[in-house]
Amino acid sequence: MSSNTKKPGYVCVPYQHDKFSIDVKEMWTSSRNIKSIYFVTATFSEECKPYFPFSTNHYLLAKFEDEEKLVRDAPKFTNTKPTFVFTVDNELFERDLDAEEKFISTYYLEYNDSDAISDVTKTIVKKDKIRQAGLAHLNLFCTDKPKFVFPHTQKIVIVEVSDARSPQSINQYCEKTRQDISRKGVVMNNFVSLSLLEKLK
Repeated sequence: MSSNTKKPGYVCVPYQHDKFSIDVKEMWTSSRNIKSIYFVTATFSEECKPYFPFSTNHYLLAKFEDEEKLVRDAPKFTNTKPTFVFTVDNELFERDLDAEEKFISTYYLEYNDSDAISDVTKTIVKKDKIRQAGLAHLNLFCTDKPKFVFPHTQKIVIVEVSDARSPQSINQYCEKTRQDISRKGVVMNNFVSLSLLEKLK
């Protein structure tokens, strides 16, 4: 019964080559709630940088199955730099692709109405390199409170891309997708792009 209420998602913890990062990686490696772990580089959009001045370039990214279980362990992965937890509230679609996922792109919608969601879904489902897409909300975990509060935490779009090309080429592919959505009158802005460098679990 309760399995229906589980909410999956992604968690990004700053990777600092220190004991904290190693402990987080080991905790997640042994956790049944964590499906996979990646070492990633993150590129924040210019619009988002003022909200997250302490963000870094390298992160551990983990895909989790149950938000509740993950948040229970939040003190163990909370540090002075922000940790981002994207919880998927609504999976738009998922398809089987032969290639591994290589890139995760996140966006925020300025207006979260049903027409906008419909336009987003219709556009990205036509993109054959996108293996999965969902609507999510964002929670931040950080011991140092940010100076400015990011206002779009409830309207996040996440896409997973499987593509053998370079991160730059995939990023252009994602940007073209975003532009296609914008032409429909939907204001969808870049948040952070994650390039998956190495699979750790």
